[in-house]
Amino acid sequence: RQAAMNSLVNVKDQAASGEPAIAFVSGGPFLGKSRLIDEVAAEAASDGFTVLKSFRTSLDSFTSFFPLRQIVAAAMIKVASTLRGEDFDSEVEAADYLVQENVFKKTDRVNIGSIVPQVADAQLLSLLSGMNPNARTKSIVDSMMKILKLLNPLIIILEGDGDIDPSSWSLLAEIMQRAKEECPTIMIIVSSRNSPTITSAASNLRRNAVQVKLTPFEKNETEQYLRFLLRIEDTEVGIDQRLIDVVHDRANGCPLFIESVARWAHEKNLIEFVEGSKKMTLKMLDERSDDVTDAIPRELSNILLAPFNHLSPPLWDALKIASCIGYSFDSDLYRALNQELELIPKIEELSEKYGCFEHTGTHFRWKQQAVYEAVKSLLMVNQRQIIHRMIVDAFRANDIDPNDLVLKGGDVHRLLGRHCALAEDWAAAFEQYIKAGDRAKAAFNFNEASKMYEEAIDYQAKMTEPLTLRSRMIPTINLGACFRELARYREAEAVLTRCLNEAETNSAAIALDDELYVRALTAMAALHQARSNYDDARQLYEKAVPIARNIHESGSSLWLAGNIAGYAETLRKSGDLPQAELHHREALEIRTRAVEEKSCTELELAVSYTQLGCTLAGMRRHNEAYQQHHRALGLRYRYLDFSHGLVSESMNYCAESLCALGRGVEGIPLALHAVEIRKTIFGTTHPAYAHALSILASCYQSVGRSFDARDCLEKCLEICEVAFQRNHANIIPNLMNYGNVLRSTGDLKKARTVYQRAIAIHQLNFKEGQQASRLEKCRAEVDNLADKILQLESPSVPVGDSMNDLSDDLMKVQLHSLAPADVESDGTPVIVFTDIGRDVDDELSLVLLSALRRKHLLNPIAIIATLSPQDQRAHLARGSIDSMGMPDVPVGIGSSGGVDDDIELEVYDADYSIPSPCIYQSGIELVYAALESVPPNSAQLLCIASLADVATVMREREELFTAKVKEVVVMGGVVSPEIGETLVPDSAYNNNCDISAARYVYRKCQEIGIPTVTLSRWAAYGCPMPPQLLDEMSATEHMVARNIRSVSKISVDQLWNKVRLHPSDPRREKIPNRCDVNWFCRTFMSKGELSKDWKASVWSLVQKLNMYDPLAMLLAVPAYRTAHFAFKEKVVNGVTHLCVGTSERDTGIKNRLALFDEYSTLFLSAFEESLHRKVNIN
Repeated sequence: RQAAMNSLVNVKDQAASGEPAIAFVSGGPFLGKSRLIDEVAAEAASDGFTVLKSFRTSLDSFTSFFPLRQIVAAAMIKVASTLRGEDFDSEVEAADYLVQENVFKKTDRVNIGSIVPQVADAQLLSLLSGMNPNARTKSIVDSMMKILKLLNPLIIILEGDGDIDPSSWSLLAEIMQRAKEECPTIMIIVSSRNSPTITSAASNLRRNAVQVKLTPFEKNETEQYLRFLLRIEDTEVGIDQRLIDVVHDRANGCPLFIESVARWAHEKNLIEFVEGSKKMTLKMLDERSDDVTDAIPRELSNILLAPFNHLSPPLWDALKIASCIGYSFDSDLYRALNQELELIPKIEELSEKYGCFEHTGTHFRWKQQAVYEAVKSLLMVNQRQIIHRMIVDAFRANDIDPNDLVLKGGDVHRLLGRHCALAEDWAAAFEQYIKAGDRAKAAFNFNEASKMYEEAIDYQAKMTEPLTLRSRMIPTINLGACFRELARYREAEAVLTRCLNEAETNSAAIALDDELYVRALTAMAALHQARSNYDDARQLYEKAVPIARNIHESGSSLWLAGNIAGYAETLRKSGDLPQAELHHREALEIRTRAVEEKSCTELELAVSYTQLGCTLAGMRRHNEAYQQHHRALGLRYRYLDFSHGLVSESMNYCAESLCALGRGVEGIPLALHAVEIRKTIFGTTHPAYAHALSILASCYQSVGRSFDARDCLEKCLEICEVAFQRNHANIIPNLMNYGNVLRSTGDLKKARTVYQRAIAIHQLNFKEGQQASRLEKCRAEVDNLADKILQLESPSVPVGDSMNDLSDDLMKVQLHSLAPADVESDGTPVIVFTDIGRDVDDELSLVLLSALRRKHLLNPIAIIATLSPQDQRAHLARGSIDSMGMPDVPVGIGSSGGVDDDIELEVYDADYSIPSPCIYQSGIELVYAALESVPPNSAQLLCIASLADVATVMREREELFTAKVKEVVVMGGVVSPEIGETLVPDSAYNNNCDISAARYVYRKCQEIGIPTVTLSRWAAYGCPMPPQLLDEMSATEHMVARNIRSVSKISVDQLWNKVRLHPSDPRREKIPNRCDVNWFCRTFMSKGELSKDWKASVWSLVQKLNMYDPLAMLLAVPAYRTAHFAFKEKVVNGVTHLCVGTSERDTGIKNRLALFDEYSTLFLSAFEESLHRKVNIN
């Protein structure tokens, strides 16, 4: 076997060098495949490789992903154990920990649950609905790679004698395709008895695999192996030919059996060395024996089972039953055999005392396959049949409920179906496979479900009792539905056509079961709809719906409502919107009556609201559409988890309707949350995620952010091209949106090409007259774009107005044209300078700003992100205010805030912090544009960061500043107003970032007569925020609220670690020297003191949080300023300057509780209103 060994070692070395590799090891039973692989695995482990192994039998080929179940479970346990520093006992605990540590997200839990059912959340499995098989494969591998790459270098070994299911081959192909970039030091070994049967989708594996085929030993190889076993090192010593012949004959060339025969003969003292001939030979038992070879048993089972000759009869029975169950099994699934047979306790005894089995948790496996095969060989066919009947009877007698086993229930039905079949109880096998198929279908595992239904259909032919038409048709209808979900449309059509033909041939029988006929018709209609054959789908529904009406005359039948709604959706998609509306309203009425009769919950109405809303939107009745979608959203908020896919569906549709109503500003927070939810749950390759991106793009486009819209649509189309079959009708709306956006960005030629493709796809999917308005719009756009391109390419077009310059010009216009501010209707124009991302109070101030904007008290005209790294802060500001409903407020990148260029301070993480083309690269230019857009003496500057950028504006454009700015509000501090003739900034953090800039701003404002309002840290100390308010905000589920709550804990701990340091330590950054351990305890804990040696988290000890910047935001509003703040005045050059909080005793807060109630209400309303939780839909 050295050649085979060398081949595998070479593959291992290839993987170790960073070139992913795969090997197929094949050969009959007992030829040494496992031993060969174990040798390579041991060598790899000594080289630092992680080794993951699984074993499968022929029974497991029915179960999707079964060969990878043990692999993924072991990988999760290893990664989680490494991260925690102690071992996990189960894959469920490991998965929980990986989610907790953010290694996995919810979508990963769903994906991994497809392979390891115990890990899945049953409620989340429904989110797999509608996922294209290819997209699902990619999404599952996305999740697998998160743990596999942490185990590199890695060897995955898939051993077994059964076929590998198609789903697993697809996963392996995807893993190998991506391994070079994500998991380069990986080696996969697949062993099987025959060369593996690989699906066409994974054909690249066969091309790239190293093939290692083991064959039985030739006689000379048997001799070589015997020399090794008998430890013959002397070349002059030989082996008698009779010994070679008998061992080779008994062992059939199998190394394992050669070893077994040799060991047995040696233990029986049948082998001796003959000095005269210098040979090892068979020993004569007595002088009368003519043929000593007869002493060696001809049946190898006698040799293999000799160690078990003294087992008690009950233990022998347990071995025989276990051999009928299979090579490996889950004891949970066979607990029904404990009551009558005490099987599992006996298996455990056989494992512990006799070494028959090895097990991990509830999973048992025969320790030696040869022993398993030997026990099986002892049983006659009728004996095996009796045992299988006994197993079936035990299940029936104990009435095991598969639901008790949660996600293992499908395995119970599948395995019980197999035992029924082997017991030749065909009717019971049929029933169990139907149930197994139903469970797999309910879990959206359509590959496995289709196999179960095919098995059930096969057993129909063996049943002696004739089946009813319903029993024959139900598995066929379900099989067709599974094929449809798997996009195996031709097979689905063949199955369902056969089913309908049988129904119509048996007209007498079908007349007695109209409901069955309707199921068959609607199953075929759904197939036609999936293939965009709307005319065919419509004809079938028009045959099915009248029958359904006759069956269920009750005005509250949900089954009838579902069929009517299905018909209405076909009408909608085919373009007959008036009829679609009529039928959707009828379905809504039926469901409403069902709710009134308490036969279902209100949540059922959300389906009708959504479908009706989509229909009304298609009719351009957008206000009515929004009302329906908002009703659905309200119900889903009430009954479902915020992260549920149906919540994101309603968010999407509400956002789309708001966009169509010209209210895209309100739609963007909903669209952003829908994108985040779908990304978390479905992953980034699912059509549902693509749809959310498309809606977000429309909203961005509606507020003039075409370049952001373009980026979203390009991601969306990239997903759709993979998720849908080529030229699917669902791609058309996205192409039209993309063409519109490209036109807005100035990419006219590409826009024309996109519209032309939309026309081509429309013509492939629709007949003349269907969706005619959409087709005409595309044609009109193509003609219009052609004229515009021709015009721009004309030689008479001036330089700078050509095609090449158009896109750049549009970008400049989009970023530099600000609408004039309307003080009367929109409130006071305000420019905010923020170092958002340093701590959460900056972001909380922007949350307040969104609430004050809705009240028309403040009108933000620009937000400038300052303090290094200012570009990252701008990304955070952009994402934060977008999600709070201020996507039309421009954001600019300010200066480093007085920090040296080579120093970058931290910016906390947020999923919504992303680069955007719609961010001013020059924040100063944005300030100038914003000031020029407002009336004289109307703008406020709110400075909750370094004053460096304000100083720059005043130095460079003093005249503009003096003309437009009416007041500067500063979060910082001044030396007591009672000292000196002018205000002088103190050592507050914001001042300290660039003290020279701070001094300049205060001095200049007092010189030119611009009033200042300063809020000091003492004011924040006078109205601390309890951490419980952050919990309340987080409970709204708004992405900003959740992130603020998470970051607050991190920020407090980070601040503690800084104040513990010596004042000269550069790791303190710009924190003033007065901020030490004592200051921290007084500020955050009210009482008590910590040792500076305290290294654990201090979050649980925090009693109060000081939110400086939100108070400064409230101070900018005169009504709140008067109501809640007491200030000191300082008159300089006839202008009054205000200071709030001049000392620890004089905090400037009039009524702490009243102020807290004010801002907590504003915070909560800001989050709830941006999510449309409290919105009047009329």
